[in-house]
Amino acid sequence: MTAPNSVYGGKLALVTGSRRGVGRLIAEHVLDHGGRVVGFGRGESTIEHPEYHHVQVDIADPAAVQRAFAEVKQVGDALHIVVNNAAVLTSQYSMIMPPAAAAGMVNTNLLGAFMVSREAAKLMRRSKWGRIINISSMAVGLEPIGDSLYAATKAGLTTMGNVMAKELAPLNITVNTLAISAIATDMLAQLPQDKIGEVVAGLPLPRYAEPDDIFNVLDFFASERSSYITAQTIYLGGVN
Repeated sequence: MTAPNSVYGGKLALVTGSRRGVGRLIAEHVLDHGGRVVGFGRGESTIEHPEYHHVQVDIADPAAVQRAFAEVKQVGDALHIVVNNAAVLTSQYSMIMPPAAAAGMVNTNLLGAFMVSREAAKLMRRSKWGRIINISSMAVGLEPIGDSLYAATKAGLTTMGNVMAKELAPLNITVNTLAISAIATDMLAQLPQDKIGEVVAGLPLPRYAEPDDIFNVLDFFASERSSYITAQTIYLGGVN
């Protein structure tokens, strides 16, 4: 564990989709660096740590999100950092995309992140300090075939964050977006690996992302020193 004056020392972070993949990596990173974490996930906790509190919730349900924040309030008097990471992906050609899968992506990836940000901002305004960090995707810039709605929800996440950044700026709450490239997760594993390999080979920096690539930008957005950084999007791997 790093010194108490690290980016996360003494702070409470909320990470959605914390059970696995990028969300779990981020939650463990915050915990390893002196922070406390509330994790939102549809299933049971997969993290064992004295400073981790898990809330089982489906963020696609707005009422469930509001109920979940009652538990967040019990964990700490202030919420400092939110990472909107939870997402679902169905990669399918538009004409055969199941409507239920389409609705699932909109409700989780976009509406869910909106509800979490909305409720989090209500807590952050009490202390006049907050960092909201949205996890987007290289799909926004690359617009891959089969990802029409997924890419649209992630593009919408950026636009939503930029508007919220203006609304929340007077409260000293910043809102930024990190668009990650391909990284080994369960979500990536469900896609054709030959196609993913082709996408990665075409990046300006042609390699898979590593956890530290994500942590580097996450730490920057969450830092006390980034109080003048808001409504910004950083793409990993050179995507634009």
